[in-house]
Amino acid sequence: MPALVYTIHSKNPEKRKLQKVCEVLYEGGVIIYPTDTGFTLGCALANKDAIQKIRQIRNIPEDKALTFLCRDLSNISEFAKVSNLAYKVIKKLIPGPYTFILPASKEVPRYAQDPKRKTAGIRVPDHTLSQALLDELGSPIISISAKIDGFEYSHPEELLEKFLNLVDVAVKTDDYNFVGESTIIDMTTDDFKIIREGAGISKAKEFIANP
Repeated sequence: MPALVYTIHSKNPEKRKLQKVCEVLYEGGVIIYPTDTGFTLGCALANKDAIQKIRQIRNIPEDKALTFLCRDLSNISEFAKVSNLAYKVIKKLIPGPYTFILPASKEVPRYAQDPKRKTAGIRVPDHTLSQALLDELGSPIISISAKIDGFEYSHPEELLEKFLNLVDVAVKTDDYNFVGESTIIDMTTDDFKIIREGAGISKAKEFIANP
């Protein structure tokens, strides 16, 4: 059965539609939705079955940590152990296209962590619609890039169409402005390491060098 499709305004997201999407998340559904970095597969962080479905869709192994979105820095602190130095740097970079690899707190389910390192990837998006979803849901949302190897497209919704038979809800909007893949920063120690250079890399390097 094809996904339900909701078109939600990019700057003034309609609360009724946000509630409909979050109802699906509450019930263990998987969605595809836009963020600042691109279309993303998502589900509630606490739902093991939905996370397993995303792993199957994207062929992600069980031992790979998953990234999830948080609303703000205080929200990050609930789900990760953040050193004073990491706190200073993260505060300067969020919201934005950055994924922070941090030691997971007990609030992060084991099935969403790196089982060996006990870490998780956390982002705070610079994106009105995805922030509105986070506010409505009241808890983090898994954020795994929706992509298909070798598939090229001229408009983002061509990619979205490819996932309509794989998810429960698809969220479209009137304006995307994707900035590209996030920059990934390992902050498990205070010797920060850039794992992937992506959007906003210059700013990341600046603040890591001069926290």
